[in-house]
Amino acid sequence: MGDALAERGFSTLLFDFAGCGESEGTWQDISLSGQTGDLESAVAWCRQKGYTSLILNGRSFGGSTVLNYASRDRTIKGVCTWSAVARLEDLFNRFAGGEVTGPADSLVAIENQDGGAVYLKKSFFYDLKRHDLINSAASLSPCSLLIIHGSADESVPAEDARLLYRAASEPKMLKIIEGADHRFSAHIETVWEVFFNWLDSDINPKLT
Repeated sequence: MGDALAERGFSTLLFDFAGCGESEGTWQDISLSGQTGDLESAVAWCRQKGYTSLILNGRSFGGSTVLNYASRDRTIKGVCTWSAVARLEDLFNRFAGGEVTGPADSLVAIENQDGGAVYLKKSFFYDLKRHDLINSAASLSPCSLLIIHGSADESVPAEDARLLYRAASEPKMLKIIEGADHRFSAHIETVWEVFFNWLDSDINPKLT
């Protein structure tokens, strides 16, 4: 997608949050506050390189992260989320099998997207209480918002997308892709098309 964006005149920075992918850190230590701080560092790096018009794109918990950050940074031009979580505590408490209590450094098992289990510190759940993604969506305007979600998302209900959309002010757009799962496994080209059309129609005119 970065190559396709380059053809459209956009530079792209791809990065893994701390504890994920190729980045340093431990998965068990992740939190929304921590990921928001990582994103803040990435945005600062882009600005140091001379980029002034920034658009944020994230999937799943990454989508929640870009919403959380952009609600505090009024200079962001656009936000696009794929399968973003809106009801953070409800979702992760469900994955954990109920409300989490106990020492912050102790571990809790949560279901992953492949039907297995991963472990997070309970501090992850306590940190979620500090953030309200519905309020974040409501605070984005005049930043442009595109919400993309699959109707068959097995992890994050499509209602989360509708909640974010209803909370947000214009300019905003919601696209529910019929039959798409959480990863848009068989629908990625459709997601790209929606994203690129939004850039052409809603973002590019504001950058010229």
